[in-house]
Amino acid sequence: MDASPEERAAITYLRSPLAVRARCENVLACGLEGGLEHFSVDLAMIGAAADVVVEVTRAAYPSLQIPVHGRLNHFGAARVAALRANLREPARALIDLVVVSVLVDAGAGDAWRFRDGDDTLARSEGLAVASLRAFEAGLFSSDRREPLRVDAAGLASIDDERIATAFQVSGDNPLVGVAGRAELLRKLGAALRESSWFPGGRPAGLIDSLGSLSQGGNVAAAEILGALLDGLGEIWPGRIVRAGVNLGDVWPHPAAGGEGPSTGLVPFHKLSQWLAYSLFEPLEEAGLRVTQPGALTGLPEYRNGGLLLDTGVLAPRGEHVLRDLHKPGDEVIVEWRALTVALLDRVADAVRERLGKTAAELPLARILEGGTWAAGRKLAAERRGGQPPLRIDSDGTVF
Repeated sequence: MDASPEERAAITYLRSPLAVRARCENVLACGLEGGLEHFSVDLAMIGAAADVVVEVTRAAYPSLQIPVHGRLNHFGAARVAALRANLREPARALIDLVVVSVLVDAGAGDAWRFRDGDDTLARSEGLAVASLRAFEAGLFSSDRREPLRVDAAGLASIDDERIATAFQVSGDNPLVGVAGRAELLRKLGAALRESSWFPGGRPAGLIDSLGSLSQGGNVAAAEILGALLDGLGEIWPGRIVRAGVNLGDVWPHPAAGGEGPSTGLVPFHKLSQWLAYSLFEPLEEAGLRVTQPGALTGLPEYRNGGLLLDTGVLAPRGEHVLRDLHKPGDEVIVEWRALTVALLDRVADAVRERLGKTAAELPLARILEGGTWAAGRKLAAERRGGQPPLRIDSDGTVF
């Protein structure tokens, strides 16, 4: 389908972190005027949220040497070191691993666990280690002689049963969204075959494509996100389409604002942005320097969003918010996610003020890790046994 200039401009805009911030700010502005259906906003409680984040950050990183909020942190330093000992091209292998690991990381549910030796892991860490072990076993490679890689042909053979086996799924150990994860990986394989961003049919091809576009070895964070959204846009299921283009993690909300073909839409690109953050370290290991990391936004998922609810920055308007089971595209969830993105910037400013750091010294990518995500998890564990504050019917491809 041929797109009009207006449609092409709208698609480009909706794939930018600038659009994520702008549309989320529109939703927040409506909330500050009391005009939202599902949440009220109390900016006076930003300090309380920042205090929790600072406490958690100082406890985990007393020297304030905080890593970027990336997937490698979830594997554990010892496991990453053991993996590195077997890699001929560490940067390329780590990019391969990080891409598949992030894409299978959408919420695991409350009951699922992964057993790794003496460790029993849940949620993000469990999914991370499960994907690491599957990678080491060659699940994502088509070449038995080179198991420690991900390629298009290897992903094409993924089915529900192979994912269930690799992730130790059983009747007593259910994992949310097994079929969705398997389908997402198969679609990733198709994207690796078809997109020029991935020469060689591997995620690691990004090193070459981004390197060819870099200026003196510098690549902007927004360019990494743009490559991921362009190269992987077709893998997302059942989403809004404009001019034949699947927009991905983009949803309607009455307070979104805008004009033209993008009117009323709020982009998030949560998994893609987290994947971009997660690629910073291996891309730099490959010799590229990531610039302007602050262009990317906070991640609208239930740990960051839960932090805002649990500290009183957000309050539900109506019993339905906490009571009902919601789908990712429901207005209440889109509203919560948009408010989360906009308010995380304000929490980050308050955290920097308390720690005496500038935005350059402590970018959002590190505040998320230090950080808002960890603080949200801590409060969830204390108040709800680790469960999200809202009930979400996840398909394994958003959260």
